[in-house]
Amino acid sequence: MSLGSLRARLSRPRFPKTAEELTNSGLLSRWWYYTVELMPGLIAKGQYPDSFPLLPRLLLRNCDLRGAECLDLGSMEGLMPILMSRQGAKKVVATDAVDHCHDKMAALRHYYDVDFSFEKVGLMYDLVRKLAGTGGTGFDLINCSGLLYHVFSPLMVLAGVRPLLRKNGLLIVSTNVVADQSMAMHFNEGGRLQEESNTFWYLSIRALDYLLRYLKLAPIDCVYVPHAEIDSSVRYVNPLESGYCSIVCRARDDVLATAGDEWMGKSARESWEYTGLIDWGVEARQGTTQMAYTDTVSRSLWRKDVDTLDLVRAVPERVVRRAERSCDAHILKLDDVS
Repeated sequence: MSLGSLRARLSRPRFPKTAEELTNSGLLSRWWYYTVELMPGLIAKGQYPDSFPLLPRLLLRNCDLRGAECLDLGSMEGLMPILMSRQGAKKVVATDAVDHCHDKMAALRHYYDVDFSFEKVGLMYDLVRKLAGTGGTGFDLINCSGLLYHVFSPLMVLAGVRPLLRKNGLLIVSTNVVADQSMAMHFNEGGRLQEESNTFWYLSIRALDYLLRYLKLAPIDCVYVPHAEIDSSVRYVNPLESGYCSIVCRARDDVLATAGDEWMGKSARESWEYTGLIDWGVEARQGTTQMAYTDTVSRSLWRKDVDTLDLVRAVPERVVRRAERSCDAHILKLDDVS
């Protein structure tokens, strides 16, 4: 055994092996984002009530991840990377701005016997450059959930990660939205939308739909929970009708403009921002994935002009009011596989 291998082995953390050791370790009483079971019946309580559904989790289980390569943005302790691994992904990369959940993520890797890598990326911009060494030839699935309202520029985050998605790949986008007919991004001035100090933007559903198609992402499924239905310590104080929406998009090479919208295609061809901020050269070199998705949406909610889900009509029809099972919530248990 080399000296380097010996040092790596000796530096591996030791985790409690018995229920008594775990109870006395302080690990269960630490701050946790997700509610997690570390040993049978020994649970660390997270930030959300058990009834609060984890929408991207519901959509992830419709993806055939066997042999897939996946990227998760803003992973916290790693619930989604664990589920990706357990659903058969061969490679999973977790990320966060800082390595603030290192010990807890390591504990979950240990107790759930999964292997995924972690990258500290700082601010969630220019991810195509920051993750160039981890993606190889790209990712079949990328999860961008609970992130876009926490950044100054949601469009730049999507622009930075879009080239890492393989052709025909799937992107799960989950964010707070305003359920009106405007083409707007609402700013959280004075905390009027949410008291949390790192929350900046709520996009309208129409605006989010347009931005996704602008980036050659075709919405194919969605689920939605109105903020009024959420019983949580996280206070949603806005006077607008709003909620949390999770959308599955398929990467498509064509610019998904509506009939009569000449601006979208022209902007994609000529805009310095579009051609300069999005590395379409990297995207062009991506291979094609055949990742299957179990379609759960009625075709009556489809837009024929752009061959995508009509989010404005679909969101009110795809409401999930509560998690009826723990495996639909912000809860991870040892026997969960999805």
